[in-house]
This record gives sequence, structure tokens and C-alpha cells, in this order.
Amino acid sequence: MNRDDFNRMSAPLIQRVRLMVARAVVRLVDSSRRVQAAQVGLLKGEARDSVEMFEHYGFTSCPLPGMEAAVMFVGGDRSSGVIVAVGDRMFRLQGLQPGEVALYTDEGDSLVFKRGRNVELTTLHAQITADEDVAVVTKRYTVEASESVEYVTPSFTARAAGGGVSAATFEGSMHVTGDVTSDADVQAGSVSLREHVHPENDGGGPTGSPVGG
Repeated sequence: MNRDDFNRMSAPLIQRVRLMVARAVVRLVDSSRRVQAAQVGLLKGEARDSVEMFEHYGFTSCPLPGMEAAVMFVGGDRSSGVIVAVGDRMFRLQGLQPGEVALYTDEGDSLVFKRGRNVELTTLHAQITADEDVAVVTKRYTVEASESVEYVTPSFTARAAGGGVSAATFEGSMHVTGDVTSDADVQAGSVSLREHVHPENDGGGPTGSPVGG
């Protein structure tokens, strides 16, 4: 077999290999299906509809039109393609350190797993919905709110680790609209609610301790 015969026989195979992988531009995405599908533009004038998008288990996203995609065609058949990756160089987070992992959107939201076991969430609004409970176990917990903090709950309890007595400090004024009940003494400045005395109106001498104190 001479070279010309070999080239002629291998040309269809080489062409199929060349057509197995292609760059594409996402035009439209159908995210309502069990397997998400997209319309993509390939070579000049070449378009494909309903190209399935393969995704990693536990993770899904709906790409924006104009994002870039990598498409694989089984056996080089351009009528049977699958999208294996979609990205956008405009919005991709840059400057990550080796080993760091991030989720991001075109609106600027991000969740970054940084080196040193630091996790950073950046967004405008965040909500956790748990039908049963949420538990935070840590050594120190800080909330910094520039405007306000609100608890909407029928019951609020604070106790020390192991169920002991807890101490609370408020720097500033406090306004309570309901009753305040204390099993122990209440002190305002140096005046004890249980032990305080004051001059009697008749003789000027001190009264006894409050009844029930």
C-alpha cells in the first residue's frame, strides 16, 4: 500500500477524530428538563439544538447566553454531541491560590474555600431554611450588623456550656415591653432591688428591706 492509498483510507477516520471535540458558544438553555440541554453555535454557520449538558453529581448551573462551552461528539458524529464544560472568562474568579475552590455568579456572589481552612461567602442577601434545627458549634461567634439585629421567636434561652449559668453584657440602653422576672437579685448601679432601703417619710429613718425580698 502506497502513501496515497493510506491517506485516502485514513482520511475519514482522521476527519472524525478532528470533529470529536469542538468549542461552542451557548445561545439558549433549557433548564426544565431532567438533563439540561442547550442550543450552541459551533463553526461559522453551524448550530446544534438540544445538546445535553453533562454535570457533576450534586452540582448544577444554568449558563447565560454567550458563555463558552466544550462539546464532545461521540464517534465524531456532529449530530450526537454532549456538553462537558461551560465557562465564562468575564466572570470567572481570578487569583485563586493553588488548592482553593470557589463558586461564583455573574452578579458577584461567591463562596470561596480558601487556604488555611477559611470559607468566605459574599452576597447581598443570605437565607438558611432548615425544617427542624440549625446548630452552630464553635469557640467564638460574632455578629456585626451596622443597622439592626432581630430575633423572631416565641422563646429565647441563653445558657453556659454544659447547662451552667450564662452571663450577658449589654453596652447601651435596653427597652423591654413585657414583664421582667428574675429568680435572683436585680441591681441598678449600687442599689439592690431586694436589699435596698430609703428614708421613711415620717421620721427620716431608713425603711426595712422590701417585703418578699
